[in-house]
Amino acid sequence: MENNSSTRDRELLLTRTLNAPVELVWEAWTNPEHIANWWGPNGFTNTISKMDFIAGGEWELVMHGPDGTDYKNKSIFTEIIPFKKIVYQHISAPKFTATIQFVAQGEKTLIKWHMLFETAEQFIQVVKTFKADEGLKQNIEKLNVYLEGMK
Repeated sequence: MENNSSTRDRELLLTRTLNAPVELVWEAWTNPEHIANWWGPNGFTNTISKMDFIAGGEWELVMHGPDGTDYKNKSIFTEIIPFKKIVYQHISAPKFTATIQFVAQGEKTLIKWHMLFETAEQFIQVVKTFKADEGLKQNIEKLNVYLEGMK
């Protein structure tokens, strides 16, 4: 993914090596019964009402915050390359494009999670208000822990 200066002020990128083979990571990402169990920052639970995992398919979920607040999320999958890449447009606010790349490394998987926001102002707002950078770290850690239980 190119990292040119025109987008650097409105993107979030986290790279992490997960202690699971790519097939298992992919299953955790693409099966709504699994993703509901690890998605979101610490303390969040999820209700997935729709997850049509094809290019052009819709993904609708409600994230339930620890304080009881519900956050409705709607996304459209725009690109799916099995065991390699998932791209989706988050079309509910805040709007962003997420690209998740999976790189098999034997029994481990390198995951590159990239979020590109529409504007620098929106990016700053999301990071400051919702702590999106910290939330993403927690989300990947929850995935890593969940994968241990899937083995």
